Amino acid sequence: MSKSLSILAKSLGHAFREESLLQQAVTHRSFSAQHNERLEFLGDSVLNCVVARALYDKFPNLPEGTLSRLRANLVKQETLADIAVHLRLGEYLLLGEGELKSGGFRRPSILADAMESIIGAVFLDAGFEAARAMVLRLYEPAIEAIDPKASGKDAKTQLQEWLQAKRHPLPDYLLAATRGEAHDQIFVVSCQIPALGITTKGEGKSRRAAEQEAALAVLKQVGGLSE
Repeated sequence: MSKSLSILAKSLGHAFREESLLQQAVTHRSFSAQHNERLEFLGDSVLNCVVARALYDKFPNLPEGTLSRLRANLVKQETLADIAVHLRLGEYLLLGEGELKSGGFRRPSILADAMESIIGAVFLDAGFEAARAMVLRLYEPAIEAIDPKASGKDAKTQLQEWLQAKRHPLPDYLLAATRGEAHDQIFVVSCQIPALGITTKGEGKSRRAAEQEAALAVLKQVGGLSE
């Protein structure tokens, strides 16, 4: 295993017996015919099962509909991409030249797919319990932070619904600045609603996270934040 992939494996907390599986998990289809899409298929199923069981155990009194909503929030692309950013997964991805030039190493869809592929790779390498243990380690902060009474909608969704209810135009999210090295950037995004004379800014380690912060700032201003 290359030195860089050894660092990734350490961050994941899993020592691969079959090192080629991790190599395949970080390989995008634009780079090689031996890419990660089949592993992604496996990882998606393992992830849904592990998260479903974790929620079932943590919230024994919640009905099926609420558990399904909580699971959907945890396994969606944005959540997976945020975990990938925390792991600096973009630094390890093998991408074709076109994807590299277009910033594919920070694209949420590519990061999320790679995370699912890694889960699939661990499952093939060491079985379900090893994959389950890794998923629970990665998801522990998100699961612990769950408030089942909350609406479950992120700030951007809440803002969109609030504006639509008031018959206002939807906001514009603009990248205002980036700071830091390419592998460890901070994104600054503005949320502009000209009809209300409101402009806010948010910061985050991904553009999506910065957009969420900016939307949250608007909701706090207009009193549209759901409990």
